[in-house]
Amino acid sequence: MDMNIAELKEAFAASKSFYDDLNFPQGFSRSGHFTLLESELLQQHGYLLKGLSEEKYAPVNTYQQQFVDLLKTKRAPVNRIEKIWCKYLALTTRKHRIHTLSSQVKPPSHYETMKTNEDLSAVETTS
Repeated sequence: MDMNIAELKEAFAASKSFYDDLNFPQGFSRSGHFTLLESELLQQHGYLLKGLSEEKYAPVNTYQQQFVDLLKTKRAPVNRIEKIWCKYLALTTRKHRIHTLSSQVKPPSHYETMKTNEDLSAVETTS
């Protein structure tokens, strides 16, 4: 049931461009999370999508009503606009985990006992 982009652009026409300088200070396209088409659609229609999701605007057509139902029922996104908005929400609302290759980790407890045994045998041979 994926509609073509032109039909979705018409159904979600917005009066303003959408920017999220807090989460994407250099824009959606430069963030590395969105394709060029996704960033264009999000910039062109995100203002309306955000308004619909915050219930500032009432849906005026079936596509917008379907979008509002998606947010209320947590069903899987069907069309391109819904998928992009869900991706945006996932990137802006989830907690970010950072994995590093170097960290300050305590050595296992058996390492300390092995080290002390070696130290004890060295002390015994010297005395």
